[in-house]
Amino acid sequence: MRIAINTRFLLKNKLEGIGWFTYEVSKRLVEQHPEHEFLFFFDRPFEEQFVFAENVNPIVLSPPARHPILFYIWFEYAVARALKKYKADIFLSPDNFCSLRTKVPTVLVVHDLAYAHFPEQMRFRDRFYYCRFMPQFLRKATQIVTVSKFTKQDILDLHSIDSESISVSYNGVRDVFQPISKKEQTGIKAQFSGEKDYFFYIGAVHPRKNVHRLIAAFDDFKRRTRSDLKLLIAGRFSWQTGAVKDAYENAQHQADIEFLGYVNDALLPQLMATAFALTYVSTFEGFGVPLLEAMHCEVPIITSEKSSMSEVVGDAAILVNPFKMNEISIAMQRILNNADLRQQLVELGKEQRQKYSWQKATDIVYRACLKSSS
Repeated sequence: MRIAINTRFLLKNKLEGIGWFTYEVSKRLVEQHPEHEFLFFFDRPFEEQFVFAENVNPIVLSPPARHPILFYIWFEYAVARALKKYKADIFLSPDNFCSLRTKVPTVLVVHDLAYAHFPEQMRFRDRFYYCRFMPQFLRKATQIVTVSKFTKQDILDLHSIDSESISVSYNGVRDVFQPISKKEQTGIKAQFSGEKDYFFYIGAVHPRKNVHRLIAAFDDFKRRTRSDLKLLIAGRFSWQTGAVKDAYENAQHQADIEFLGYVNDALLPQLMATAFALTYVSTFEGFGVPLLEAMHCEVPIITSEKSSMSEVVGDAAILVNPFKMNEISIAMQRILNNADLRQQLVELGKEQRQKYSWQKATDIVYRACLKSSS
């Protein structure tokens, strides 16, 4: 079988959520199924490190697809032509988008439908593209794979799609996320938090991620406890970040809040493993990979009761209403004052994390490919 994979998110030193899904799943597919040929479709010159084995044929298709107009050209012309030219049997697209013009059976991986719930938080051009084409992509796909039961149900609630055509793969986590020694933790705290314990957030700084309420809750926590804990916020600033800047400027404890910006892959696991707790109180997620990373680092978690997050953590976290700043603050106080609770959450996380792995995700994606070819 000749399987074409959209690998446009395989970018050196720039792998994030969808990029890591693409990397981990496609690498396992290639290595575990040498009987198949794989066509990797890149939208720019590729790195040899992403050509995982001899059964991979890397193909660069222009133009680089990083804008809605270019999305359309790349998927509907470049990809459609390449699928026909190279006689692909299956097209696997792990980034929410696919080609409407191809007749090749398509496996579409959908990470979330955030555009349908928070259209006001998207640029007009992106919102237009998603709202116009996502329903068509979902209908076009022969098989759909989602990263949570929540996202599967979201698709069923919003679109007329056969539930039998949707599988749930979840995400996995890289082996680099694991506990580190006390000595290593001391070094991380000396470098980033003035040798103090810290709450940790990792992700885009964006309205949907709720960083502004996290900052306000942390400020309230500091006023009530007089603790010396800090808040470290790692991730790139997106657009519409005025609420975050306002929350920071209004905080009485600005000196205890650090914006780290983008954190590279070597440093992130160390920052996570050193955290006093992960505070991931987003208003909407298709999965929430940092939750799984924290469980593997044996770090207690405070997270949102909304969308997929309660599904991902099970009982292994304190759940809060992300729209209620006071609940987030109280959860921080509970984490601070109850060592037994912190340890209980860590132990529950060890159990919960067993449900997820990249191998399980790969097996489900592969089964979806086989279903599409039959």
